[in-house]
Amino acid sequence: MSSSMVHQYIDRETSLVRTEHLFGDGLIRFFYDETRERTPALFRALTSARMSRLLAYLHYDRRLAELLPVGRRFLSQVGVDLAECLGHPDELDTPQKVFERRIRFWDCRPMSTDPGAVVSPADSRVLLGSLAETSLLFLKEKFFDLAELVDRSRPVWVSAFAGGDWAIFRLTPDKYHYSHTPVAGVVRDFYTVDGLYHSCNPCAVVAMATPYSKNKRTVTIIDTDVEGGTGVGLVAMIEVVALMIGEVVQCYSPHRYDLPRPARPGMFLRKGQPKSRYRPGSSTDVLLFQPGRVAFAEDLTRNLHRQDVASRFSAGFSRSLVETDVKVRSDIGRARRPPCTPRETRS
Repeated sequence: MSSSMVHQYIDRETSLVRTEHLFGDGLIRFFYDETRERTPALFRALTSARMSRLLAYLHYDRRLAELLPVGRRFLSQVGVDLAECLGHPDELDTPQKVFERRIRFWDCRPMSTDPGAVVSPADSRVLLGSLAETSLLFLKEKFFDLAELVDRSRPVWVSAFAGGDWAIFRLTPDKYHYSHTPVAGVVRDFYTVDGLYHSCNPCAVVAMATPYSKNKRTVTIIDTDVEGGTGVGLVAMIEVVALMIGEVVQCYSPHRYDLPRPARPGMFLRKGQPKSRYRPGSSTDVLLFQPGRVAFAEDLTRNLHRQDVASRFSAGFSRSLVETDVKVRSDIGRARRPPCTPRETRS
């Protein structure tokens, strides 16, 4: 197999290099290498909301009994740890229920007690970068255009994150598909930006120009310089839909999965709590940080530039870009300097 066809990442817990078996890889490569160039009208149809919903239904809404002789074989194949799940395994009788499963995160995804820690919003594979040309992590507009991603009609937020740092978390179809709050703070803004449904397969990301700022997405601006906050400045949490992701269900819960409700301006969000749930398939979380406010974990930045890993991002962007597999609520960085004077007191 050609090295350009292989996609590898680093398992954070073991530091071992793993090879990812990408779901529907051949079809995605055909869409983005052949269809996109030769029949652009068909390609636009394939990345539309209607087609995404249809593909999701065909893949995820039928019962496991219709897809495989033994449902638990499917659970084993996609790597679901039944011991983590809430409820009885027999309740997971469709792929959709598997991908929207809830877990005992308070037991199986422990979180640091460091108030200045920034944590991963998802079980995912992470890439780090910077919008500052003086940074060693600088990568110019490969994954997104800042103004387009945040929404040009909100220049205050575009300005706030100019020259800042970012982290992209890619959720593969086998992952736990809840996103959790990466920081503690007060919601300053919350809105949805319409867009398409491009795949987040690495092949598709490399083929498209700034794909994450073209997909439909939900943006939450969190002010962490408040009483009880993480002290890392303003943070944008952007939940990006992808092919076969019909929607992002907003369901913030301050305790476990209890009393879910959408985030709203003025609401205080506790760190590490469930915030949203993706409909089945691959999807992406993007975090934006203000300049100089976050120091990423050393192991993640070290892994990013490893030369012994066959990453499609490295091949596509002509520089070493290696993902690390991280657990939701695990540390990815911390506040670079002590918290500023709170902008307001938590009510």
